[in-house]
Amino acid sequence: MEIANKSRTRAIIAQYEFKFKKKFGQNFLTDANILRKIIQAADLNKDVAVIEVGPGIGALTEYLARAAGKVVAYEIDAALIPILEEVMAPHAHVEVIHEDILKADVKSMIETSLSTFKEIAVVANLPYYITTPILMGLIEARLPINRYVVMMQLEVARRLSAEPGTKDYNALSIAVQYYCDVNIAIHVPKDVFIPAPNVDSAVVVLTRKSEPPVAVKDEAFLMELVHACFKQRRKTVLNNLAAYFEGLTKEEITTLLLEIDIQPSIRGEALSIEAFGKIADVFYEQIKNRG
Repeated sequence: MEIANKSRTRAIIAQYEFKFKKKFGQNFLTDANILRKIIQAADLNKDVAVIEVGPGIGALTEYLARAAGKVVAYEIDAALIPILEEVMAPHAHVEVIHEDILKADVKSMIETSLSTFKEIAVVANLPYYITTPILMGLIEARLPINRYVVMMQLEVARRLSAEPGTKDYNALSIAVQYYCDVNIAIHVPKDVFIPAPNVDSAVVVLTRKSEPPVAVKDEAFLMELVHACFKQRRKTVLNNLAAYFEGLTKEEITTLLLEIDIQPSIRGEALSIEAFGKIADVFYEQIKNRG
C-alpha cells in the first residue's frame, strides 16, 4: 500500500511512535491524486534530479523516486530519518540528508551529486512557517535549479503570483517574479493532510527565467529598496524612501523620482518590477556618488 493513504500514514506513525512537532510545521499529505498532479506539474523523467525539502514519512518522495533520476531529500527532524530509510530502502537513487535546508551547502551537493543530470527541480511540500526563507534562499543563491514545484499556504501562493495594484502584491511578489515565472497549478484542500492545517494550500510552479525582466546595476540593492517601499504598505513611496534613506531629504528624493517619471505620491503596491528597477538604479547612482 502506498504511503499517501490515511490508514497507511496512521499505521507508520503508530509503528514508529512518531510525535508531530509543531516547531517543524509537519503536515503529511495523504491524497494520491494530488501527488500524481504534483508529479505531472514537475515534468519529471530519469534525466531530472529532484531536491525535496521536508519529506516527512515519504509520501511525495515515493512518487518522486518513481519519476525522477535521483532524489535528494533534506529532513530536519531526526525522528523521521529511520522511517525514511526504511520506506525508501527499495529506491537506491533516493538520498536522505538529515540537515536543515537553511544551513545546508546545497551548491556543493549539486556539484558532487547532481552534476550529470540535464535538469534539477525542487519539488516539496514546504514547511509553511519557513516557506519564504527556504524559497528565497534557494532562488537568490542562483543555483542551477530549473524549476520549483512547491506546496505552500494558498495565501502565500497568491502573493507570489500577484500583479501590481492588487491586495496580494507585495515585496515577495516582486522578489520571486524577478527570478521566476509563477503559476498556481493545484489548489489543495486542508483535509488531505494529517494533521490538517488551518488553511487551504496550493502547489505553485516557479520556472526560472533565463534573464530577469529588468537589468539593474545591483540586484541586492534592488531587493533592499523594494522591501523599503513596502515597509509601511499604506505610506507613499516618498515617505517610505525618506525613512530608508536617512541621508536624503524629501526634496532630493522627490527630484530623483520625478526624473524617472515616478510620482512621489504613489504607493509601492502600484509599481511594476520595471518601475522598481528604475528607482533602484537612480538611487544606487546617487548613493554611490555620495560615497
